[in-house]
Amino acid sequence: MSLKAQLEAIIYAAETPITLEQIIPLVKETLVAEGVSDADAIKSRVRSAVEELTAEYNAPDRGIEIRQVAGGYRMSTKPEQHEVVRAFARSLKPPVRLSLPALETLAVIAYKQPVTVPEISDIRGVDSGGVIGTLLDRKLITTAGRKQVIGRPILYKTTKEFLMRFGLKDVNELPSMEEFEKLVAESFQSELIPAESAAQPEMVDGIAASAGPESVSAESISPQAISEDASAQEEEPAEEKAG
Repeated sequence: MSLKAQLEAIIYAAETPITLEQIIPLVKETLVAEGVSDADAIKSRVRSAVEELTAEYNAPDRGIEIRQVAGGYRMSTKPEQHEVVRAFARSLKPPVRLSLPALETLAVIAYKQPVTVPEISDIRGVDSGGVIGTLLDRKLITTAGRKQVIGRPILYKTTKEFLMRFGLKDVNELPSMEEFEKLVAESFQSELIPAESAAQPEMVDGIAASAGPESVSAESISPQAISEDASAQEEEPAEEKAG
């Protein structure tokens, strides 16, 4: 594997300036495989590769540069591109803000779509009607027709916005429930709305959330629970039609 490619990926991914001392242990195995084992030689190779990479990014047709900041290296936009980057930032939509009950409801819809509000409420154990409006407003879910049972309740499914938010090609790429929890935590951690007390229900865009401080967990929405509920629902249409 190319040493420069590794360095480029590491510097790009680093949230703060990363030093040579931090980089060397990460790429040491690659250099040892190439026959470089002396500590000073390894450090020299890494420094040279970083300098070469920095020079490549200094080309006028690059909008990104590698700078030395506070003793380390970091990627940043070039000063001459700041205006266009500011314009882009201003064009972005406000971040999605969701309550924990809304996230839990979104997880159920993602794994059991198309699904009705009563089915979602059965899985969560609480009424989910209040948070559906929030998810619709955020364009994370949309309607998918009506279920052909008594009352013909509306079906809901996830949207393209949902796929974009979680970096998925399509719903077939949905990870396991445990992995989905991590995606939720990473994507929404800084945007979660603290849950209010039961006496004062949380308001999201004027809609009262249906539950208190709940979390999207494998225990509260396990794949087994969703699977068992799906089996039960498959028998419902026949019984209702018989009635």
